[in-house]
Amino acid sequence: MPSENYDYSKKDIVRALLEIGITKGDNIFTHSNIGFFGRLEGAKSQEDYYRIFKEAIFEVIGSRKDGSGDRGSAGGTLVVPTFSYSFCKKQPYDKKSTPSVCGLFSEMVRKDQEAIRSDDANFSIAAIGKNAELFTRNAPEHSFGPDSFWDRFLHAGGKICNFNFDAGSTLIHYVEKKITVPYRYDKGFPGKAIEGGKETDKIFYHYVYDLAKQNNEADFTKFDKKAKELGLAKVVKLGKGSILCITADDVVKLIQSELQKNPAFLIKGDP
Repeated sequence: MPSENYDYSKKDIVRALLEIGITKGDNIFTHSNIGFFGRLEGAKSQEDYYRIFKEAIFEVIGSRKDGSGDRGSAGGTLVVPTFSYSFCKKQPYDKKSTPSVCGLFSEMVRKDQEAIRSDDANFSIAAIGKNAELFTRNAPEHSFGPDSFWDRFLHAGGKICNFNFDAGSTLIHYVEKKITVPYRYDKGFPGKAIEGGKETDKIFYHYVYDLAKQNNEADFTKFDKKAKELGLAKVVKLGKGSILCITADDVVKLIQSELQKNPAFLIKGDP
């Protein structure tokens, strides 16, 4: 329970994860802003915050360290966005050193010695746990296409588990491409990938919209509202904030259903 000195504890994190339906063996993808939770018991530095969150998450999903991640068992996987948009910004990409632009927790996972980062120069992800290699290896040129991380995550029964974010996630762009929405299209971004000090010419395709058409800008408000109305997105308070969970499968099915009724379900205006 919170006290005058802190807003939540490691036990509260574990409780909240269990309450939204996270279980042993889960693959979770997390957009996060952990600062909104307030003061964490026992955390005096950024490193403390990260360590406690990581311990709590793997206490729930299972890890290799406690034997629950061994072959044939139910160890889970934590995945975070470590997007850099490097080629989009005409910058080189070095997966060992290019920082994430997705917040503190994302950057701490990226720097974790246990983490594996993918090769995608725009939409890289970093993963720790049983399926880390599966999710990060051989990133295809199309960031949201077949065999992309999002495709593998969906087929692995993944769950979106957001910290102080709504039900929206980058997975939605994968679904848009899967459906081939009329307001987005593939655009290639070439650039230099650096690995082991060597530069390699690569290209990655983003599923973009025409910036001149402001109506087509992403807006997940309607998606978030519908997901909560239908009980697909579960929300639990934690400290001063909240955590949310929705399965990747439910994201896909909800979007497929709602886009048939409203082509502007995921954007600001009419496409």
